[in-house]
Amino acid sequence: MTIAVGSVAALTDAVGESAVSDWFEITQERIQAFADATEDHQWIHVDPARAAAGPFGAPIAHGYLTLSLLPRLTAGLLEVGGVGLVVNYGLDRVRFLQPVPAGSAVRGSTRIDTVEPSGAGMRVGMDTAVELRGQDKPALAART
Repeated sequence: MTIAVGSVAALTDAVGESAVSDWFEITQERIQAFADATEDHQWIHVDPARAAAGPFGAPIAHGYLTLSLLPRLTAGLLEVGGVGLVVNYGLDRVRFLQPVPAGSAVRGSTRIDTVEPSGAGMRVGMDTAVELRGQDKPALAART
């Protein structure tokens, strides 16, 4: 599902529209690669045997790994005609609501909340969640 907008000028008409991505698996290999890249090798992430006996019953993804997947999970959810460049302005709020066990599937769900002029373009405020397959509560909620 995609939010398709014909032009930057028409973005304000898209406030309230939402879209959801396909499911994406968080593998133990991806968790290990993130641990290696960030040098965060806490056992709850990288030691499957110890993590199985730990508080989550399995190794879990780093919260920042889940956050770093937002570009992947939201790619193509908003298409605006005539736009040659999109820049990440930042995050206003991030909450890690529940752990993402290795082997889980996640997807991005986003809703356009605000659109306001900014310099040569528009600043689009989106409420984005990383949903966890089989769970009612998202793993992550962010204001992007």
